[in-house]
Amino acid sequence: MAAATAINRELRDAANGADAGQPAGPAKPRGSRPACTRSRGRLPALGPGSELTHLQRRRSAVPGYFEREDPSIRDRVRVAHGLYDDAIGACAVAVEHVKRVVREKPGEGTVAEAQISATEAALENQSIGGLQIRVAALCTLIQICDAYDVNAIAVTVPPLTHAWNIPGPAFTQVFVWSNIGILVGALSAGPIGDHFGRRPLLLLSVALYGLASLLTGFVGSLPMLAVMRFLTGLGIGGAFPGAASLTGDYAPQRRRATMIMVSFTGAPLGGFLCGQAAGLLLPKFGWPGVFVLGGIVPLAMLPVLWAWLPESPRFLVAKADLSPRQTALLRRLGIAPGQSGAGQVDIARGNPVKMLFGEGYALQTVLLWVIFFCSLLNLFLFAYWLPEVLHLTGMTPPQAARASSFRELGAVFAVLYLGLLIDRFGPERALATHYAAGILFISGIALVWMPYLMLVCAIFFAGMTIVGSQTGANAACGKLYPARMRASGLGWALGIGRLGGVAGPALGGYLLALGLRPPMIFLSACAFMLVAAGATALLGLRHRAARVVDAKLAT
Repeated sequence: MAAATAINRELRDAANGADAGQPAGPAKPRGSRPACTRSRGRLPALGPGSELTHLQRRRSAVPGYFEREDPSIRDRVRVAHGLYDDAIGACAVAVEHVKRVVREKPGEGTVAEAQISATEAALENQSIGGLQIRVAALCTLIQICDAYDVNAIAVTVPPLTHAWNIPGPAFTQVFVWSNIGILVGALSAGPIGDHFGRRPLLLLSVALYGLASLLTGFVGSLPMLAVMRFLTGLGIGGAFPGAASLTGDYAPQRRRATMIMVSFTGAPLGGFLCGQAAGLLLPKFGWPGVFVLGGIVPLAMLPVLWAWLPESPRFLVAKADLSPRQTALLRRLGIAPGQSGAGQVDIARGNPVKMLFGEGYALQTVLLWVIFFCSLLNLFLFAYWLPEVLHLTGMTPPQAARASSFRELGAVFAVLYLGLLIDRFGPERALATHYAAGILFISGIALVWMPYLMLVCAIFFAGMTIVGSQTGANAACGKLYPARMRASGLGWALGIGRLGGVAGPALGGYLLALGLRPPMIFLSACAFMLVAAGATALLGLRHRAARVVDAKLAT
């Protein structure tokens, strides 16, 4: 609390100078300092009458001094305001850090373990600057390539049915194996990213799905297409949680959901670009051109990622030998290399998957898995079958690809507001309402015949609520889990969700095989949207679980 002592002295001197009409004088004797400045060596308690509350009361009492005429006093008070805001944020982060130590090491906590981690506080309160924007931009590019390759198989099914003389429902096995690959990749990526770092996970994932997509353009049979889509899915499954986790590591806690969601704009943007590119490539180069482009771009991007994509700062702090470039990066974040150890940052020291069911996280984990299962079932039901359904209703393959791409454009629009709403109101209200609204647009597509322009608008709003809600769920998951289990939390949520991603295409193929009118297969998505909305609303119960844990720790 030495910083708090200095800040208190600054404010008191400014106030004394203002009251006397003179410049601030020397500090008063030590005995006259308020209680909050005599707490060096122990942590502040959060509660009525606590030292942190006292800091906040003094902070709120100062604005009156801005009314004074002396400009030097106003400048000193403004500086003190900023210092107080930083100190209060750091104290709050420190209290959460100590609760984690006590929760994870009951009976073993020592005074040394319970010290405020200046490193963790610096990371949780970092400013958003060029470094943070660069990381978010590179992760967005990864998401764009990722989503392009996810949607490539959907937009190529209509021409493949003619080229190979195979009915549309026969491609169900390709859709299923693609999502099984994503499932395996996501479940493996979380522990890998939490133990070995985000950077190697992302480089490996991008190389894998880029090479597999390139080779897909040269297959000649349905079984080989399924094999290549499985390999593509492995890379896609690793890149999604890795990119979101790295973005979260370079984001301050107060803006984490917004920044993760901004990086996830790459997912719907990549799907939109895939549909638009397919409309241009299919008439000239046929279906192989879509896959070849989806392989060349990520492979060409690898040198850029190798040169400019940094490792997570928490892993750099724990690393023994740092390069000059890595040392400079930590200094940009306000961290002194060599003076911080692995024990001062929030990285995994045990089994991160087991931590997902530790005290205070079990209910949250189960609810998020339910949300992701229902949400990804709907997402892939639409992603894989919408172009074929539109083709069956009379559109040409290029027309169907272009119309389907507006679903992804709607999801990009959702990013403009949904991340901010999650940061402001929490996922319980923002996401639950968003999921519920999707039922209206899905029902319209399934039940009502529409002219082309109206149908495109309905697809746009359906994408805004289906894909946009999933993007919001990704951001909420990255915000709700701490850094030590962020990649595992998001990776396993996406992995369990991929079971829904496997079920969605299979359900669509089954309903088409039954002979239903093609748009009617989407009506089944309404029930899953309702379940997702209910589970999201129940996330509010996680606060009650956290209070139970805190009560146990207090006894």
